[in-house]
Amino acid sequence: MPTAVNVDGTILPPSEAKVSVFDRGFLYGDSVYEVVRTYGRRPFELATHLRRLAHSAERIGLVPRWDEARIEAELLRTLAASRGDDPPDPGGAPWNAGERYARVVMTRGAGEIGLDPALAVDPTAIVIVQPLHGPPARAYAEGVKACVVGVQRVSPRVVDPSAKTGAHLNHVLAVREARAAGAHEALLTDERGFVTEGSSSNVFCVRGGRLATPPLAAGILAGVTRGSVLRIARDLAVAAEEVALAPGDLAGADEVFITSTLREIVPVTRLGEREVGDGRPGPVTRRLHAEFRRRASSS
Repeated sequence: MPTAVNVDGTILPPSEAKVSVFDRGFLYGDSVYEVVRTYGRRPFELATHLRRLAHSAERIGLVPRWDEARIEAELLRTLAASRGDDPPDPGGAPWNAGERYARVVMTRGAGEIGLDPALAVDPTAIVIVQPLHGPPARAYAEGVKACVVGVQRVSPRVVDPSAKTGAHLNHVLAVREARAAGAHEALLTDERGFVTEGSSSNVFCVRGGRLATPPLAAGILAGVTRGSVLRIARDLAVAAEEVALAPGDLAGADEVFITSTLREIVPVTRLGEREVGDGRPGPVTRRLHAEFRRRASSS
C-alpha cells in the first residue's frame, strides 16, 4: 500500500486508521508533530527532527507515548509497509520519484471533554507515510509566486514558536488568502509589520550577494532546512545574516526563496504582482539548492 498509517504501533491502510473523536489533538490541536522526507527511501535529518519533536513536547508538557528510539523504529516499520505502485506525477521533480512523506504526530490523548490537560489519558502516537508530492519541476526552473498576507504570525508572547504543535488555524487562513491571490505561499508578518515566515516555510532573500533571513527571535520555528541552508552558505563562503526583514526588503531584493522539508529550496520570482529581481531564479538560490541536493543525495 503506497500510503500506510501507524496508530499506536498497528499499521493500517488509510481507510481503517482511526482515532477517538475525544482525542485532544482533534479537539484542541493539543499535539506535536514533525514532517520527515526520504532520499533513497531513507529518512533525511531524522535525528534533528526527533530532537525537535522532543523539544516541542517538553515545551507544552506533553509526555509522548513513545520515546525517540521507538518513534524511529515505528517510522522505519511504516516506511517499509509503504510499498506499491505510486500514482504517476508527470510534472514532478525527478528527485522526488519513489520518495516518501512521513508525518509523526504525538497527541496528549483522549479523555473527558475540557481544556484541563490533566483530563487526558493514554497518549496517542501516529505515523503517516505516503508518496511524496513536492512542488512541480517547473517551480524550481521558473520560480513561484508568494504574497504577504493579512493574517499575522501568532505572537511569541502567546504561543511558544519553538514548539511545532497541531494548532494551525492561522496558517490555514493564510494559505486560503494566498490561494485566492494565485500564490504558492503565504508570507506572514508580526505585529510590527516585519516578515516572519511562510505558512509552512522559512523565507530568505539575497541583497547584493548577501543572504538574509529573519532571526529566530522574530518568533519563528527553527526550520531544519533553514539550518541546513545557513550551514551551506557558510561552507560556500556566502555571507549570511539573520535580520528583521520588512516586506519592502523582499520586494527590493535581488532574489527571494523559501525553504522547507518537502520543498527543499524554491525560488520566489514574484512577490504579489511584482517581479523579484529579473523575474528568474537567481544564481545564489540555484547554487545553494544544487549544493543542498548534492548533500541530500549522498546522505
